[in-house]
Amino acid sequence: MLTQLALGVGILAVLVVSGATGPAEVSPLDAGRVILGHLLPGAPWTSDGSLTRLQDQAVWQFRLPRTLLAGLAGAGLALAGALMQAAVRNPLAEPYVLGVSAGAGLGAVAVITLGSAAVAGLPLSGAAFLGALAATAAVALLSRHHGMLAPTRMILTGVALGSLLSALTSYLTLTTEAQNVFSVLFFLLGSVSAASMDQLAIPAVALLAVTLFALARARALNALLAGDETATALGVPVHRLRGQLVVAASLLTGAVVAVSGGIGFVGLVVPHTARILVGADHRRMLPVTVLAGAFFLMAADLLARTVAAPTEIPLGIVTAVVGAPCFLWLIRRGRAARAGMLR
Repeated sequence: MLTQLALGVGILAVLVVSGATGPAEVSPLDAGRVILGHLLPGAPWTSDGSLTRLQDQAVWQFRLPRTLLAGLAGAGLALAGALMQAAVRNPLAEPYVLGVSAGAGLGAVAVITLGSAAVAGLPLSGAAFLGALAATAAVALLSRHHGMLAPTRMILTGVALGSLLSALTSYLTLTTEAQNVFSVLFFLLGSVSAASMDQLAIPAVALLAVTLFALARARALNALLAGDETATALGVPVHRLRGQLVVAASLLTGAVVAVSGGIGFVGLVVPHTARILVGADHRRMLPVTVLAGAFFLMAADLLARTVAAPTEIPLGIVTAVVGAPCFLWLIRRGRAARAGMLR
């Protein structure tokens, strides 16, 4: 509970600091007042002239949407990674390893380089979502053994299919016009710089639905940790549950990647960090995973737009450069083995 509370406070702090950070000068106090003013209509400070229209627009229309989208994306990718790791009982499983992100990337890059006509007129976000679903369907189809999903085959199939899709993406990038390359790279490495309030609805609904689904099956997920035979003896429909987990994680990943691009590392590391902090029991680990993913990517986005200002760094670079050393430090402390991550 203390861990969840600390993460919640951290998320609120990053939200306010992010709202105060940018070319237009806004103090953290004024950023908080702008946000509260929109949430509480009729607040006295919204009409007393203490806040300018520029400050209101900078915080509410530009900084807040991107920070919220970063939080939704981080929470979604972290939860998807946790579900995939449980489904295949492999600590390396995450959307990138299973080819889901590569499929989304290929769909988006096809729109950028070939135009929307190449994907039946779909917009970039729609093509990315369709690519993620197509990759998931291909992995599920190719990894079936005796009519059931085989965890090891899923990993191997995902890695092979991800490599193929990444090769096709690279080909499209190399053969496109020079002005498209920057857009391709920013999408593949992840960015929320163009976020708007309208883009928040789909990933928010997907995150809420999958979170409720996962929490309702937390005991079954715990049983999966003991192996298929033990879980079956406890009454868990292992193969049906595994299929549900893969579909839920893939839908969530597709919804997130469609609006934020291919942000790596989050789905792999945040679930493990949550296990180190609170243990492997999914009833405690899943809420911490969601909150930690949101906090991590919100903080990463704040760094991405400030550390080399006015140049903005893609999110995928920040998550790897900042997250990897911290994760390695946690592993070196020896708590990873006690949490069941290393054997």
